[in-house]
Amino acid sequence: MEVSSEIEKSRSAIELAAVIEALIFVSDEPITSRLLSEVISEDREIVETVLQALKIDYEKRDSGLQIREIAGGWQISTRTEYHDEVRQFLKTRPSAKLSLASLETLAVIAYKQPVTVPEILEIRGVQSVSAIKTLLEKRLIITKGHKETVGRPMQYGTSKDFLIQFGLKDINELPSIEDFADLVS
Repeated sequence: MEVSSEIEKSRSAIELAAVIEALIFVSDEPITSRLLSEVISEDREIVETVLQALKIDYEKRDSGLQIREIAGGWQISTRTEYHDEVRQFLKTRPSAKLSLASLETLAVIAYKQPVTVPEILEIRGVQSVSAIKTLLEKRLIITKGHKETVGRPMQYGTSKDFLIQFGLKDINELPSIEDFADLVS
């Protein structure tokens, strides 16, 4: 693994990479470079250099795992090309935990956020109150304040947990609507 000589001054690059990799692995959610830096008492620039080197190292060895920047932090995850096999092994389906109405509502919120209940109704054509309640309980969406209009309706948007569940660095990584149209045709 190639890292700068700056890293070698404090700890060996191999030891530092191993410690960072272990911390990412044991973290329940994506861990930030800032927190990694604090925990191991290293300069944040050095930590970020090691993170990039680890990411490249995983890519070069064609591992079934990858280190990805997700929801403002770093996480070890399986490669997307192996998700079907992993799902089969775990005997779970990604949509099994949400109803179709909840998935539709979540999609509207993800693509149109911040969005109000009346706006969701206008798009879906059906009430979404119970779906919104479910999504709030599962912490996939959060309130984003009130819209400055008559009645000041509550606005909703996706949460950090949404990014984690769907393995996204940020909301800009959502597939485009055009990509979905290609799947249907």
